[in-house]
Amino acid sequence: MTTGLRSVASDTTEEPVAHDTAARPIEAARSAPGHTTPAVVPTPRLRSLDGMRLVAALMVALYHYTARSQTSHYWGASPKELFPHLSAIGAYGPLGVDLFFLISGFVICMSSWGRSLGAFFRSRVARLYPAYWVAIALTTIACVLAPTVSKPLRLDQILVNGTMLQEPLSVPRVIGVDWTLWVEARFYILFALLVVWRGVTYRRVVVFAGLWLVASVVAGQAGNALVSQIVMPEYAPFFVGGLALYLVHRYGSDPLLWGIVAVSWALGQWYATRGLWNPSAGVVYIGRSPHVILAIITIAYAAVGAAAIGYLRWANWRWLTIAGALTYPFYLLHEHIGWFSITLMSKHWDLPPAITLLGTLFFILGLAYVIHRSVERPLGPRIKRALESRPPPSDSAESRSPLRDGGTARVSHSPRGRISGDR
Repeated sequence: MTTGLRSVASDTTEEPVAHDTAARPIEAARSAPGHTTPAVVPTPRLRSLDGMRLVAALMVALYHYTARSQTSHYWGASPKELFPHLSAIGAYGPLGVDLFFLISGFVICMSSWGRSLGAFFRSRVARLYPAYWVAIALTTIACVLAPTVSKPLRLDQILVNGTMLQEPLSVPRVIGVDWTLWVEARFYILFALLVVWRGVTYRRVVVFAGLWLVASVVAGQAGNALVSQIVMPEYAPFFVGGLALYLVHRYGSDPLLWGIVAVSWALGQWYATRGLWNPSAGVVYIGRSPHVILAIITIAYAAVGAAAIGYLRWANWRWLTIAGALTYPFYLLHEHIGWFSITLMSKHWDLPPAITLLGTLFFILGLAYVIHRSVERPLGPRIKRALESRPPPSDSAESRSPLRDGGTARVSHSPRGRISGDR
């Protein structure tokens, strides 16, 4: 069983699905550079993907609350006995992460179209860090107040967690599920360097998707840890599937694109089955069926595919937009903060299990809403503006600097604040 994704089960960590202002250009739009693209016709917001993201987050939460053996400590009894049927369903909750990654491939491809590398970088930083920092602070405070539920980390470890680089540095995690952010970050880096840097186009995305699938197969057989960390063979199929499905949404159905989707589905279900079937003893209460795993992965692909080709346009309720906005902070908070809530309600307040479970879910959703409104919405745009690039100093001016030639400089401040120097 793999560590991380399968044993812990993440925004996705991705932003709420924005309006896709791209048209569905005719096939000629894929031809040689310089071809005139038809007029752009705005398409409706894909609110169905927002709803899918919340479903994925709830799947992961259900797994952490009802299907992990360690949750007996928080409930004061075995969740298998408290929720015999729900626990069996929750055992498949880690597959919500695969749905996250599938949607992430779709949304990242959509949101990066027409953006520069700098704009892509700023959007990722502004989207991911504000809620993440607040989640670290709240989780740390909860660990200090109730160390019997979860022990706090040292300050040096917490500071490293603030960079999101704790996973590659093997530093303990403040937030148990944030290892998936490192998976997402590697996807962003690969996509940025190989596609966004030169400008996102149909051909570049197709080439990137095809080569990544091939590399994932080769890396899986090579057994090289560094190559596997870069290529991510067990997660690549889901990101690639999302990329291809966005191209289907943007350009229309095409045998090549559906072929990429089919291969990514075949590889993804195999990695998911290998990771979740017959898990390590003591991790979950109930064994999983490979047929159910295959069915859930297939449903995930079918759902995103249906959204891509327009079959889910009817799911256009505004509350789905709010649901998508709450997914990321909910995901970050649900594990440890949720365990604190369960411990308080079940052990100290002696509430019924069903009330405790529902109360915990609504509490985390409410907390996520507060963070979205009071942290993400005001702070995200400010971070973007702060990261706006400024023109670098002129190379020609730098080459004329007297200090570069070994001369001495006399510095004087002119009324305009400039610095002058001569030999």
